[in-house]
Amino acid sequence: MAVASKKIPAPELVTPKRALLSVSDKTGLVEFAAALAARGIELISTGGTAAAIAQAGIAVRDVSELTGFPEIMDGRVKTLHPSVHGGLLAIRDDDDHAAAMRENAIAAIDIAVINLYPFEAVRAAGGDYPTTVENIDIGGPAMIRAAAKNHAYVTVITDPADYDGLVGELEARNGAVSYAFRQQQAARAYARTAAYDAAISNWFADELSVEHPRHRAVAGALGDVMRYGENPHQTAGFYVTGENRPGVATATLHQGKQLSYNNINDTDAAFELVAEFAPDRGAACAIIKHANPCGVGIGDDLSGAYRKALACDPVSAFGGIVAFNGMLDAAAAHEVVKVFTEVIIAPDVTDEAKAIIGAKKNLRLLTTGGLPDPRAAGLSAKTVSGGLLVQSRDNGVVDDLDLKVVTERAPSASELDDLKFAFRVAKHVKSNAIVYVRDGATVGIGAGQMSRVDSARIAARKAQDAADAQGLSEPLTKGSAVASDAFFPFADGLMSAIEAGATSVIQPGGSMRDDEVIKAANEAGIAMVLTGMRHFRH
Repeated sequence: MAVASKKIPAPELVTPKRALLSVSDKTGLVEFAAALAARGIELISTGGTAAAIAQAGIAVRDVSELTGFPEIMDGRVKTLHPSVHGGLLAIRDDDDHAAAMRENAIAAIDIAVINLYPFEAVRAAGGDYPTTVENIDIGGPAMIRAAAKNHAYVTVITDPADYDGLVGELEARNGAVSYAFRQQQAARAYARTAAYDAAISNWFADELSVEHPRHRAVAGALGDVMRYGENPHQTAGFYVTGENRPGVATATLHQGKQLSYNNINDTDAAFELVAEFAPDRGAACAIIKHANPCGVGIGDDLSGAYRKALACDPVSAFGGIVAFNGMLDAAAAHEVVKVFTEVIIAPDVTDEAKAIIGAKKNLRLLTTGGLPDPRAAGLSAKTVSGGLLVQSRDNGVVDDLDLKVVTERAPSASELDDLKFAFRVAKHVKSNAIVYVRDGATVGIGAGQMSRVDSARIAARKAQDAADAQGLSEPLTKGSAVASDAFFPFADGLMSAIEAGATSVIQPGGSMRDDEVIKAANEAGIAMVLTGMRHFRH
């Protein structure tokens, strides 16, 4: 049953007289405390926060003086007291509340400056179970929520980034705080505690191996506001979850303008794809356009890998995203800047390569410090009307699968290498996906078609266009390996690949007509390998 409101209007301006400060992150604390004290605001604080303020020579009362009760249980219990929460929650203009404050000697707290135990950081650093639990803050969220609820009278600050804002507000309003500012900070406070609780609940789900918790919370901190979204009439913001995974969310931007919504989406796709190719097995490059690969290649060095990737579809590569699996060097940088490119992402970059790219002022350069692990567990989420689809990350890797040869002819060693290459790429191509590979490079990619036959034909057409551009007598699909992200429901898709020149095929299998498809492969004399794992990508 809802609690009825007494409908007492909030004052437009509140002149704070007392502030409670209890922070884990002490960035800017002393300067901020000094600014409040300079305005005659009494400071009350806890533990290490009080010590830091006092050490700076600023007058501060310990919260135990306010409560008349010492901190106990290693600081677990220090602010959970009526003198604190009454001071935060009291409706100042309510006669009953005012009487209760007088009778119980509760002083009003007008500013609450609280930030929380670093649970997210401890979790990201891999803290053990007891350490992580100990970093679940109790008193902090309780005070934040109390102060935010009573924003009609109380200003709550949960982030050091907002210290200057409050100081500026006090200066602009002759020591007072406006209702609009208090509302704004209350909204930020509840968002912060929601994100904090989301991190805790998701950690518990991971620890207890609960795949589908009764309530799934997804939270992020605003990393950037985009100029617009997927299209200019849409707004967009980039929120980072704090997941410790190398990629676009954790990368360093060395040059170039702000990444757009589409840049971020495509750069993530490019880097996740190139990470499928371990650096110790050779240099790799992936070129992405509209979240689909238009070329992937491996070579002895990054420049060679880039040239092989570019040759697959040089037309689509224009204005694309280029990802590398190793340190970007000068030779590779020279190759990339020959073609208009939106973003380059790599684990690292040499100074010489950075200087080469620096000549292209609008070319964004990102480094991540490492590659994401394609085998790592994780979650992916997608919104639908009225809901959220959440699934485990597709961390299947072809090298880990029990591949089964089902045709009379087995693939040669070189064919098998190309088959595995093609299946790695197909995992990152929108369904229905068909990928032709020859000699460690994609030579034709068909993506996002309603029919697998159409994907096979489009990929072959792309290969013919690339051959024409290079002056080749025939497309490189002749003698290629081909991968399908899902089974062939009929033999017609396979026949299209055979007509394009494929001599071996890798696919999940599992169709009611597998026997028909295998028979067609045998009649054509090609090798077929089944993976038992599908890689739909919508």
